[in-house]
Order: sequence, then C-alpha cells, then structure tokens
Amino acid sequence: MHRRAGAVFGNRRLVNLFLWRHAEAEDGHPDLSRALTERGRAQAARVGPWIRRAADGSADIVTSPARRARQTADAIGLPYRMEDKISPGAEAADIALVLGLMAPTTAEGCLVVVGHQPWMGELISLLVSGESAGWSVRKAQVWWLTWRSRSGSAQWTVRAVVDPDTF
Repeated sequence: MHRRAGAVFGNRRLVNLFLWRHAEAEDGHPDLSRALTERGRAQAARVGPWIRRAADGSADIVTSPARRARQTADAIGLPYRMEDKISPGAEAADIALVLGLMAPTTAEGCLVVVGHQPWMGELISLLVSGESAGWSVRKAQVWWLTWRSRSGSAQWTVRAVVDPDTF
C-alpha cells in the first residue's frame, strides 16, 4: 500500500501518514452529495499543495466517497482511490484495521487519508495514545503522523498539525 516518501535514518524506519479532514462544506442532504463551499475550496487549495510537497510528490491517497472529501483530495493533484469503509459514521478501530495502521508492515511510504469527524479525531487518538477518544480536528486540518521503529519498538508519533489558516 505505501510507497516512497518514507525514509530510513540509522536504525529508525519512518512511514508517513497524513490524516486530512475535508474542508468546509455546504449544509444539506443527502450527506454524501454535499459540496465544498467557496471557503472550503480555498482551504483545500492552500493545504493540498503542502501535502504534495511533504509527501515528495508521491503518496497512496485514500478518500471517503463523500463529494466534499473527494473535492478536498483533488487539491493534492495526485490520483486517489475511494474507500467506502471510511465514510461518515465509520468507526476508528475499523478504519485502522482496513488501512493497516495498527502496525504497518512496510518500512517506508506515505499514506494520505481524507475523511471526517468524529472518526478522524478518534483514529488519531487511537494511533497516538492507544485509546480512542474524541480529539478535535478542525475542517481542512491535517495531522501528520510518523510510524517510527527504533531499537525494536515501534509507535506512531505526531510530526505536525497543520491548519488551513497557517498558509
């Protein structure tokens, strides 16, 4: 699943994971058809190129099938695939298993996941602390996590949290 953009430093192996909450979207129904607002398109346009640069232009990108998530992912400018199992209302533990995030088997790579609250905050909490909790993730915010293995011990660590208002 992962390719490139990971790095090996001494005896440490890194895998990069970008968890990106979709940008601001219109209200309405059906939920999966909601589009980004003008502000949301601007947020995505600021953050997408940053993710592309941070991922060295190569990443496996997975997005919810929701229109707002796909429009957000479009801003990266790389191909992506949709995954029904990360739709609104999904469970963090299920997503971690589907995407192989509990213990990545590859030594390098970059994965970008574009999705929704509340599962995104719960997933970040689960990966970083081992417990699922309702962590807050703002619209269009990115959490950059690194899977790091050092001396036989491996864990997810927070490398950066990037807000669309940063740019």
